[in-house]
Amino acid sequence: MIFEHEIPAGSRLYFGESARVKRKIEQIASEILEREGFEEIVTPLFSYHQHQSIRDNKELIRISDPQNREVTLRADSTIDVVRLVTKRLGRTTAQKKWFYIQPVYRYPTNEINQIGAEWLDGKLSDVLDVTMSIFKELGISPVLQISNIQIPVIISLEFGIPLEWFACMQIEKLLGTEYKWLENLVRVQTLDQLDSVIQNVPEVLRPELEKMRELKQSIHYEHTVLAPLYYAQMRYYDGLFFQCFKNNTPLASGGHFNNDEILAAGFALYTDALIEHIRNMNFV
Repeated sequence: MIFEHEIPAGSRLYFGESARVKRKIEQIASEILEREGFEEIVTPLFSYHQHQSIRDNKELIRISDPQNREVTLRADSTIDVVRLVTKRLGRTTAQKKWFYIQPVYRYPTNEINQIGAEWLDGKLSDVLDVTMSIFKELGISPVLQISNIQIPVIISLEFGIPLEWFACMQIEKLLGTEYKWLENLVRVQTLDQLDSVIQNVPEVLRPELEKMRELKQSIHYEHTVLAPLYYAQMRYYDGLFFQCFKNNTPLASGGHFNNDEILAAGFALYTDALIEHIRNMNFV
């Protein structure tokens, strides 16, 4: 029996203080993004192309359109924002900086609120500056982790090490290989540590490690760690990638986007996690 007051597991209900916190987060983020030259976009709830965004298609919630073609609820905003701007709005606007405040949905009944931005032809360092500006205004100092998806991909292709070891961070297996330089990379967290190992890794990896160094040097944020072997299972982030954590809880992520010759840099703030964190610190 389903009671009238019950909601599906994974759905969101905000009221009173939690609703005020949600509104405050969205207000602060939208004001900063507008000040930085971003314009807002709200994409359709239904999409034909979400299978290109989500690695596990079992997470998609499927229905059919009037021609019985498969449609899914929006499970990710990045692909739709970039493609709608470039392919549908491209002839009517020259705007390259867009942000959205909207939920995504995952099977069976998971609702995930996000605040995100996409900067067509933008630099990840600039996107990261905007992200950290929002955190500063919210009074949050997360740990910033910088990675490069290409590094584990190259290692897998060149040295036959399964990507699953990186995706699941199976440290004991990575430490047990014949490659001493891989063992050293596992331990890299700071710029000094990166500098000490970069000359001892295979030459094919050095340009990607240099990109991590350049991104770290371009920002001025104290709580930053490097994770060169972290592998994010995303279909569209292809290189430099960052995540923000507080007490081991992910609060944001972002990276460089490359799909169908469309280049962009973007990020997403996880509103639900931010609400919980801010309520715990008595922000509002």
